[in-house]
Parts: sequence; structure tokens; C-alpha cells
Amino acid sequence: MFSIIQAAGWPIWPLLACSVLAVALVIERFISLQTIKIAPPRLLAEVLSVTRTSVPPPDVVNHLEQTSALGEVLASGLRALNSNPRCSEQDLRAAMEGTGRLVAHRLERYLSALATIASAAPLMGLFGTVVGMIEIFGAQTPTGGATGGNPAQLAHGISIALYNTAFGLIVAIPSLIFWRYFRARVDGFLLTLELASERLVRQLNQLRR
Repeated sequence: MFSIIQAAGWPIWPLLACSVLAVALVIERFISLQTIKIAPPRLLAEVLSVTRTSVPPPDVVNHLEQTSALGEVLASGLRALNSNPRCSEQDLRAAMEGTGRLVAHRLERYLSALATIASAAPLMGLFGTVVGMIEIFGAQTPTGGATGGNPAQLAHGISIALYNTAFGLIVAIPSLIFWRYFRARVDGFLLTLELASERLVRQLNQLRR
């Protein structure tokens, strides 16, 4: 592996840094975007069951907020109702939407960085290719032939060009795949949070009638 890095020359070092960063981001997102941390399957049913007859007290709401991102959104609506039992449906929705935007921002954290790596890695590989081509042309004779050129410099230029192109794609392709996967996962979670919020708002409105 070290011999490949040596053959690829100095342009590969930024690509190596991007690859390490991409792996770290993918691991972090896998840990953070777990269903149990975002939208536990039975949480909405439990909240609807508890709020069927009355609004839970503040201590229960605080506990709900700590459970997950979904609990945080639902708790914001219940807290608004505890603060002002006569708050309008619009105010209730606004409280939950505000918390939902904060949660959405948290779920989308680092996705832009992963997308940037996926976009920039091929360009960085192309830059290494250009550096390799410069090495190749530097190995040519003044008349344009390679006969009297430096074979070692020619081989080094070819290595730089090919290794950097390949490594740029090796970094970019998985980064793009994982970015699309996490993007779809976040969109699914946001839809779940939106639908759950809507169900809770409808039940709280019925409770107040």
C-alpha cells in the first residue's frame, strides 16, 4: 500500500485525507441515524395512549423529550399545551414545526460534507492526472520524442496520472452511494416525524373539545 502511495506522488495525500474523513462521516451517520434514536416504532402509539384522556404533566413531557428526536418533536407540542391550555391549533403546529426544523437540521448534519467529498474527489484525482501528465511531458526530449527522455521520470508521471485518477473514483463512488443512502434515510425519518406530529395535533384538538 505504501508503495502505491509513493508511486502516486504527493497529489494523492489530499485524497487520502478525504477518504479518512469520508469513512469517519459514514460511521458517525450510521451511529446517529439509528431508528431507535430518531423514531422508535412504538413511541407514537404510547404518546397517543397517554394523551387520550389528558395532557401529561411537565415531568412526563421532559422524559419524553429525552427519548428520541420524535419524542422531542411531540414533547414540544405537549409543552406548548401545558404552558397555555387555550393555545390555538396554529400555535400548537408552529411549536412542533419549530422543533421539527431543529431536528431536521441535526439529522442532516455532515451530509453536505459527504456530498462535497463525493463531488470533489474526482476533481482531485483529475488534478493528480494533470500533475502526472506534466511529469510525462517533462520526460520528453526537446524534439518531442521519448527516446532520449528520462524513463524513470516518464514512468513516475504515468503512475501519478493513473493512481490519482483511480483513487479519486475509489473515494468518490462510495461517498456518493452513502450520501444518497443517508439522504433517503433522513427524508424517511422527516416524513415519519411530520405524520406523527399531525396525528398528535388531531388528538389534542379532540381532547380539548
